[in-house]
Amino acid sequence: MLQKIKRLFVIKTPVEAYLIIYALALGAVERGRIYLVKFPGYGGKLLFLACTCAVFLAGAKILDCLKHEKRLRERPETAF
Repeated sequence: MLQKIKRLFVIKTPVEAYLIIYALALGAVERGRIYLVKFPGYGGKLLFLACTCAVFLAGAKILDCLKHEKRLRERPETAF
């Protein structure tokens, strides 16, 4: 039973990854919008940029890990 619950939190396909990245981006933009209001000027703009850049980095890492896991599954096992 615990194994089934654990599988819900594993990203298996690129579509799932893109949906998660989209959700992260929505949250980051909303947080950045709050920063723009709370810290007018360059400070708010830099914080907004930091929020959105973090999503780009996280999204790239998620997609890269999916490709890596796919390569590992397709590689034949070697016997030692």
